[in-house]
Amino acid sequence: MRQVLHRLGGAVFLLQTEKLVGAVLFCLGLYTICEMQFHLFTGRVCYALEQPLWQWLRFPVIWCGNWLGTGLAAGLLSLTRVGPAARQAAQILVRAKDGDTLLSLFVLGFFCNIFVFIAVEGYKTFPLALGKYLAIFVGITVFIMSGYEHSVADMFYYSWRAGWTGGLVRLLVITAGNVCGGWAAWGARQGGETGCPVKSGTGVVSPELFCYTRSIFY
Repeated sequence: MRQVLHRLGGAVFLLQTEKLVGAVLFCLGLYTICEMQFHLFTGRVCYALEQPLWQWLRFPVIWCGNWLGTGLAAGLLSLTRVGPAARQAAQILVRAKDGDTLLSLFVLGFFCNIFVFIAVEGYKTFPLALGKYLAIFVGITVFIMSGYEHSVADMFYYSWRAGWTGGLVRLLVITAGNVCGGWAAWGARQGGETGCPVKSGTGVVSPELFCYTRSIFY
């Protein structure tokens, strides 16, 4: 049910002729995820480095759950009168991804999850409700208007196509880009205020290793 609710935002996006309007309405999906604390792969994986390695076993489960949920949502919508229009819009998006290079998809996925992290982290940390909602609005709208690749949204779009030939490889590349982008944004956030954070060593990355790695890349 959580994935069906989330993909309603994607369905609204597909059915809009104006991209900006669709992007703004797409924010409803992430708002639902944050408000109800559902498991969205792209948001959860940003914080993987804070967690012990054994907890990483849940990420493939979340990814597969997102995939099944988006397929279910697409299947249900295909039974309605809006199905043909949504299918046509999704197939246009999928053709663009199929014609792209794997490197391009990875980079677009990388930048996408930087903005997903901005949206999720802003929702989690801003004390005022207005700040939380603006974080989601800015983060999601920017990545959609920029044409970046969101793996869970792409699961939904690919679900409208007959067959997954070549699509799964591209989806995995986009997912890898999302993971790396989310981790990069998380790393920048951790060291952004104090130069080098002092956190408990319960996660995969120890404070010492994090400080050394950050000194190289940031």
